[in-house]
Amino acid sequence: MLTAPVTRKDGRWIVPGNRWDLVGPETPVPVDVSVVIPYFEGQHGLDLILAGLARQTHPRSRLQVVIADDGSAVPPHLRDVGVDLVMVRQEDLGFRAAAARNLGAAHADGQVLVLLDGDTVPEPGYISAISRLPSLLPDALVGGRRRYAELADWTPVQLAEWFDGGAAPPVLEEPDWLTREYRRTRDLLDVEARSYQHLIGAVLACHRELFVDIEGFDESFIGYGGEDYDFTYRAFNAGAVLGHVPDAVAWHIGPDWTGRTPDPDVQLAQKNREMRELAPRIPEPSLRGRGQIYPVPDLIVEADVSGWSAGASVVSLRSLLGAADAGVWLSGEPAQVTEVAGWFTDDPRVRVGAPPPEVTARARVRMTLTAPVTVDAGFGERLRRLTDDGIGRITVGSVAVLTATRAARRARRHGLAVAELFTVEQSDSGLRPITAEPSLAAVFGGWA
Repeated sequence: MLTAPVTRKDGRWIVPGNRWDLVGPETPVPVDVSVVIPYFEGQHGLDLILAGLARQTHPRSRLQVVIADDGSAVPPHLRDVGVDLVMVRQEDLGFRAAAARNLGAAHADGQVLVLLDGDTVPEPGYISAISRLPSLLPDALVGGRRRYAELADWTPVQLAEWFDGGAAPPVLEEPDWLTREYRRTRDLLDVEARSYQHLIGAVLACHRELFVDIEGFDESFIGYGGEDYDFTYRAFNAGAVLGHVPDAVAWHIGPDWTGRTPDPDVQLAQKNREMRELAPRIPEPSLRGRGQIYPVPDLIVEADVSGWSAGASVVSLRSLLGAADAGVWLSGEPAQVTEVAGWFTDDPRVRVGAPPPEVTARARVRMTLTAPVTVDAGFGERLRRLTDDGIGRITVGSVAVLTATRAARRARRHGLAVAELFTVEQSDSGLRPITAEPSLAAVFGGWA
């Protein structure tokens, strides 16, 4: 495993694990940055944002602003702020922030994409600060610090005076849960399974290379909320290096969502709607729990059942399906595949062939299995090491290899082996080979 950054041919770096701190404190040569702003009938907010972008320390010659209008009845008016301004529009088919961001990114020229919401005003150093890591690390996905102020009645002139050292607006509280997580994880250097939830779409930046690799935002999201969790999850699962940049400050116009939506019943209804959208897409347990079957499992089991007996096949697959949020894809000798699949005709978790890309991109662990096994007490720990501890691959005995999707995707993107970027392990616990044909009557009846 790497212990220091590796320089790519293009001069950017690759780091092991989530070690963005290994790139050092130096400031890179400014890169071309495109700021993508989804917009819907918010002229005042856009005026303040453009005023903020006009005062950036990042060179104006390397700054592009793309306004992605989500079907406003009246298109926005773009005031000249001395940077390249582009406006693109899509039809009003509901709240489609995900599609608007993709549309804006498709018309962006910059190497680094900065995603900024239409009600969030950047300080002068924002672009330089938030673009630093993505310009050095093509795997980086970073979030800035969103603060809150009473700016609803402010003009661009007042904003400029404030940024020049004049009177500041009344400052509002920040969400404590975010600041607490940033402190605890050292600005997301210490990532864990849920770290993707601590980056928000309003103040986000990544390299175009990563954005393209994960195919941007999921445009099937219609309505407020959820699309940024889905984006940051898929990026993290694709091997993104997560980070929080506290020096990249942007000011939200007014209070946060809870302040704008004070009714707890309305808040609960909105959050439950988000969970309905996210649970089928994201297998990370905090967003779906256990007890339902979804089209995307957390664990993909690819079982070559050639030579497996019927009884051993049934016991093995039932053991795996009972131990994890798993989906099984069968391959091997056709007659044997048909025999095994016949036992699971009505179980949507067992399929024939290869798992589709929309599943492999979202499942957190992929397991290849060449012999029938049952799960023992160590199996949960093997999975936890892959999903929570940042381990890249675990070989269990001679019959199974479990690989974290996060590790495999990053290694593939750079043409490297998983072991070069992530820790790999071997273990004899977690799975027990089935060496004799079991009695299904005894197994099902509980006296085996």
